[in-house]
Amino acid sequence: MRDPLPEATAVILAAGRGERFGAPINKALVELAGKPLLRWSAEAFVIAEVVAEIVVVVRPGEEELARGALLELGLPWKVVPGGERRQDSALAGIFAARGEYVLIHDAARPLVSPDLIRRVLKAAAVHGAAVPVIPVRDTLRYAAGGFLRDEGPNRPGLHAIQTPQGFKRTLVLEALEEANRGGLPLPDDAAAVLARGGRVAAVSGEARNLKITYPEDLELARALLSLRG
Repeated sequence: MRDPLPEATAVILAAGRGERFGAPINKALVELAGKPLLRWSAEAFVIAEVVAEIVVVVRPGEEELARGALLELGLPWKVVPGGERRQDSALAGIFAARGEYVLIHDAARPLVSPDLIRRVLKAAAVHGAAVPVIPVRDTLRYAAGGFLRDEGPNRPGLHAIQTPQGFKRTLVLEALEEANRGGLPLPDDAAAVLARGGRVAAVSGEARNLKITYPEDLELARALLSLRG
């Protein structure tokens, strides 16, 4: 029997433009093995059995398309319009959420595992904020004008951030609103908490929880699914 977890809402962000992917439709609606990426992400939260509802954030005008991908999901869900920036869309989803905690996830990460979802929520319940991370494996260098520069960030301790990112709802809501008032652009939601001096727990992420950014990422996701069987 699993430890009891607090009431939570999954907020799935599907309002990005996906310009690097180059699809004629919203990237979140591109199919992977017969289902839209959005559907894969939503089903992972259903299987995890730790959220009471799902809020999907899309670009204005794409609400009906998203609803079509969520039919007969198995959990209560709603679709809301997002904003110009990721942080605006995250706020729209958080405003619509009813859970004490929110798990904010990118629809473009369709292979997130139910186990990772549970572990992030468990850590967020203890620390107030938690994100999945994986160590950076490659050497990193800055480049300019087509050439490498002689300096780069130190790899030890450097991690790549994934989603879902879990937060006490009031904590991340206040942090995002404060960032907006200060005109602070954010790469992700954890950055809002960190910017106001908060602590964010790091949870071990998963290499297979890749983000679909380019068409070749979709091929890799198909290969990973075939290995899963």
